[in-house]
Amino acid sequence: MSPNDLPGLPAVIELRQYTLRPGRRDELVDLFEREFVESQEEVGMRVLGQFRDLDDPDRFVWLRGFPDMASRRRGLTDFYGGPVWARHGPRANDTMVDSDDVLLLRPVPGPRAAADSPAVRPPVGAPAPDRFVSATVWSFPPGQRDGIASIRDGLLPALTETGPAPLAFLVTEEARNTFPGLPVRTGENVAVLLFSYPDENAHRRHLAEATARTHVRDAVLPGLARLQTTAPRTLRLAPTGRSLLV
Repeated sequence: MSPNDLPGLPAVIELRQYTLRPGRRDELVDLFEREFVESQEEVGMRVLGQFRDLDDPDRFVWLRGFPDMASRRRGLTDFYGGPVWARHGPRANDTMVDSDDVLLLRPVPGPRAAADSPAVRPPVGAPAPDRFVSATVWSFPPGQRDGIASIRDGLLPALTETGPAPLAFLVTEEARNTFPGLPVRTGENVAVLLFSYPDENAHRRHLAEATARTHVRDAVLPGLARLQTTAPRTLRLAPTGRSLLV
């Protein structure tokens, strides 16, 4: 099966947030989509989604997947030790201030929206799709499972009943990082929900309807507030032209 197909999510996923030098995001996006998509997938990784952060013109967000942790180590070793990164990596690195904000995650089985995701990746130079993607990150104390369960059993059903199924529901992958050349955030216990909409107004309407439900308003949200270590953060994202998640 071609890695450009998207029938399901890989078992291990990185959510990567890069802080870039001012004014250089489009330069990185162009380089990434031209040189770093097929070259990563040829060594067994899957480039799932690339996004411009709508709240920060100097932030690039993307997701990359792997069949398992052993495949992750092999794929990263082959790619970052290979000719494409040797040729184009220095230019990519020159656009970045920080590339270490990385969450190592795994998908939670459940309903997932796929109707708006392209079956085949758009070509280099394709226009960005007219979509809005939200990625909300909840943080809980290490080892605490109640917060994840509350999202899975309380919040997510209400969201799915009042709007689209999520693009992904992800939680922390607890396996040790076996490729220390690329750091990941340690000591994390997070849940991440990604949704896609025609525009941001649809996102707002969806949240308002779901959170207005009595059990969500009176039980689920207050319970999450007691369990979480910080307030949830929502990334407001615009997919790039070659993103599979849109």
